Amino acid sequence: MNTLALDKLVSLDVSTPIWDQVFTIAPLVIVGTQEGESFDLAPKHMAFPMGFDNYFGFVCTPAHQTYHNAKKFKAFSVSFPTPEQIISTSLSASRRLEGLSKSDSILNALGVASAIQIEAPVIRDAYLYLECSLHKIIDGFGTNSLITGIIEAAYVDKNYHRASEVDEGQRIHDHPLLAYVANGRFAEVSETYNFPYPKDFSR
Repeated sequence: MNTLALDKLVSLDVSTPIWDQVFTIAPLVIVGTQEGESFDLAPKHMAFPMGFDNYFGFVCTPAHQTYHNAKKFKAFSVSFPTPEQIISTSLSASRRLEGLSKSDSILNALGVASAIQIEAPVIRDAYLYLECSLHKIIDGFGTNSLITGIIEAAYVDKNYHRASEVDEGQRIHDHPLLAYVANGRFAEVSETYNFPYPKDFSR
């Protein structure tokens, strides 16, 4: 086996986080939690299914209130926004104003609704909602932690529901997905193609 051809590569400095030195594609979701007598919303792009069963996780840090809210109330919601909701998604990252909770200063300006089975907010008009009970928190990824939950309920917009009688490529073309191009950019995904799996492939 030949070694990589370094003449076409740039060696990244691993003494600092490499993720600021390249572009990668990620989902972009908004995590909702209960916070005292109020609520909190926070955008996350390090968020993903935990395997093929109904588990979901996201990276957070104990420096953020979302970590402590999920740990205390043992639940969180996940809203998957559409490309048209990029401004609302951005606003959910706004800092708290002095003397006001984030709920008072931000949530009132967003289209927010209550989750159905748990005490947490969601963003109205998102295309997918997850309501999760806390599964476990794994600390120790530097200053970051992995927060995982069991999906107790899930709801999808009818236009995004995968149905066998509908062409999947056309459905995504008509109803694009929002992607985060880390770090600092976003994309609207409307053109997709069938993945060329090997014959007899199974997961």
